[in-house]
Amino acid sequence: MRGRVCVVTGATSGVGREAALALARRGATVALVARDRSRGDAALRVVRAASPTGVGELFLADLSSQRSIRSLATEIRARYPALHVLVNNAGGMWHRREVTDDGLERTFATNHLAYFLLTNLLLDRLRAGAPSRIVNVSSDAHFRTTLDFDDLQGERRYDWWLAYKRSKLANVLFTSELQARLDGSGIIANALHPGMVNTGIARQGSRLFRLGFRIGAPFMLTPARGAETIVYLASSPEVEGVTGAYFEKCRRKEPSPAARDPRARRRLWDVSGALTGLAGHR
Repeated sequence: MRGRVCVVTGATSGVGREAALALARRGATVALVARDRSRGDAALRVVRAASPTGVGELFLADLSSQRSIRSLATEIRARYPALHVLVNNAGGMWHRREVTDDGLERTFATNHLAYFLLTNLLLDRLRAGAPSRIVNVSSDAHFRTTLDFDDLQGERRYDWWLAYKRSKLANVLFTSELQARLDGSGIIANALHPGMVNTGIARQGSRLFRLGFRIGAPFMLTPARGAETIVYLASSPEVEGVTGAYFEKCRRKEPSPAARDPRARRRLWDVSGALTGLAGHR
């Protein structure tokens, strides 16, 4: 990975931090995207210490805010003329419905629209770095659900777990549509389930969910193990030419039937473009 520039969002903890570390150890220049300065600086020190070249950079952004994402993209574009890997990993779950500064439901905005907007704003840099890769962290939570296009913001009914499941379904649909639109560009895009990982993502879940998470924690994967498929998709030569696929444990697997619906993925793209001001964008 020497000479390769990798952007990793949500890089201060969990699988994002471990993926950034693994890529740095392979010699990549890793750009860490974090929301908090102190946690970001701490992660950056660890990544630089792990890197053979000691290279790494920190970028700050609130990925629930489109203004912040646009500012982040401007900074990354100014720093790097070419990108080789973009890992969309940052996300969360919120027990109560929250609205962002853009007037959007926070789960949908952070877990899906941030992937959509940041990726599109960095596509020219990824094209410049081709062959390049986009890695979208999704979840098997996307099974057994569909998107409700009449209530994507959860205004009529908000259920935190359903909102999370639908955001993860959106990740897979986005990956499939992205693959179709990037055909022949030299950019591959794949999604993955990292497994049941013991991370801090449950902090905003319900009390019962947090309790269950604590009870199950000893049986879950460590963040380092959970990051293995991210690193595989970002770096392995075995993935060259593989695009639009869904992976678990470094192996390709079939996503849910809803995730394979071509009409849903095209409709989601159009809606996402309208919500981010990228309508008509290709």
